[in-house]
Amino acid sequence: MSRVYNFSAGPAVLPEEVLREAAEEMTDYKGTGMSVMEMSHRSKPFQEILETAEADIRELMGIPDNYKVLFLQGGASTQFAMIPMNLMKNGVADYIVTGQFAKKACKEAQKYGKIHVVASSEDKTFSYIPDCSDLPISEDADYVYICENNTIYGTKFKELPNTKGKPLVADVSSCFLSEPVDVEKYGLIYGGVQKNVGPAGMAIVIIREDLIREDVLAGTPTMLTYKIHADAGSLYNTPPAYSIYMCGKVFRWLKRQGGLAAMKEHNEKKAKILYDYLDESKMFRSTVDPKDRSVMNVTFVTGDESLDAKFVKEAKEAGLESLKGHRSVGGMRASIYNAMPVAGVEALVAFMRKFEEENL
Repeated sequence: MSRVYNFSAGPAVLPEEVLREAAEEMTDYKGTGMSVMEMSHRSKPFQEILETAEADIRELMGIPDNYKVLFLQGGASTQFAMIPMNLMKNGVADYIVTGQFAKKACKEAQKYGKIHVVASSEDKTFSYIPDCSDLPISEDADYVYICENNTIYGTKFKELPNTKGKPLVADVSSCFLSEPVDVEKYGLIYGGVQKNVGPAGMAIVIIREDLIREDVLAGTPTMLTYKIHADAGSLYNTPPAYSIYMCGKVFRWLKRQGGLAAMKEHNEKKAKILYDYLDESKMFRSTVDPKDRSVMNVTFVTGDESLDAKFVKEAKEAGLESLKGHRSVGGMRASIYNAMPVAGVEALVAFMRKFEEENL
């Protein structure tokens, strides 16, 4: 069977070139006679994989020397607890709630300190990003938290909030490495890798060194302490070795594509094709305020649930996979991450035009 166009929100499409490279090395990585899946994480070949992966992501993102890069187990959701456990000195944090994952992170943080929701878009089903230029930031806030791109609802912060000098913590899972980033604007930036970077099971945390502390909240498990992992170079315990290996391959693929500036151009081109069609369509409509639209996750509906279901079913039969919207909102969602080719989006729009003609 030929490969489908996979619009899944995560685990998501990976570059075919990367998958083929990994397949070739599956039973014998560079003459070692074994797979990376079998390899000791203390071995010289794996040490080189880890060091190269870190060097490549540092180069891609322009990560300053005073930030640590951590490859951690558990995906993004583990960070919902790790962040307050490690960053709370005053026991206070401000959260901007623009979707389900920010809401979950906020709820988790409430177990560890006093949390203020300083802005939210829940009043309109998270269909926009609130104005964050002059928020009531708490004087004693240890950090301000955002989810920068909202996978479920298809919104994206185009401007970062004014945190009034407090460290900004951002979950960038679904826009990770999709565009250039000024890392110095963040105290901590993290993402689960399964949306835009690699296989599920790992988060990458980029944290400014002054936020890595020994005096974490009482009761914080050793495995949930940033300093433990930073001091051990992400090798305190057996790391998610194969995920690191695959992410490293994606980093090198991104460099071959021309880096993050080239990816931004590529991604905006794809998104424009789809949004332009949605704006002209008589059947389909975007569910998001145009100024806040995500380039990575495009959400849309027909307004008729039975028609939505018919569309998803027939799209799958046409080789357009995983277009059903998140179970909490319904409708459709096309996740068009870095590895999705322009041809995939063009095929989707062509199918949508045909479906509209046949069902309007």
